[in-house]
Amino acid sequence: MSMYREQILDHYKNPRNRGRLDDFTHYSGKVSNPLCGDEVEVWVQMSIVNCQLSNIVAIGFDGHGCAICIASASLLTEWAKEKEIQEVEQMTSETVTDLLGISLTPVRLKCALLVRDALREALSRGVIM
Repeated sequence: MSMYREQILDHYKNPRNRGRLDDFTHYSGKVSNPLCGDEVEVWVQMSIVNCQLSNIVAIGFDGHGCAICIASASLLTEWAKEKEIQEVEQMTSETVTDLLGISLTPVRLKCALLVRDALREALSRGVIM
C-alpha cells in the first residue's frame, strides 16, 4: 500500500501532462466539485481517420485540488495517451481507482473522478458533423 501512496504523492507533486495544449485542433472539458472546490480542465487533441475521431494524440490538464484529484488527473492522462477514443469513452470508475491503486471513500472517489468527467466532456465535444 505504501508503494501506491508514494505513486500518488509523486503524481501530485510532479503531475504529468499538466498544461494547456497549444494546438488549436483540440477539444476541452472542465468540471468542478462544489463541495470541496476541486476543479479540473482537460484538453485533448485527437487524430481523424476516414472522417472519424480515431485516437488521442495529445492530452493536457490543469486545475487545482487535493492530492487524489491531481494524482488522478496525472495518471489518467498518462493512461489515455494514444488510446482509441472508444476505449477511453468506456473507462469506468474502476479504471481510475485501478490506476490509483487504492480504495477510496465516496467523497474521495468524487475527487478522483473529476478528470474522467472532464475527459468525457472533452470527447463529447469532438463530434464531427
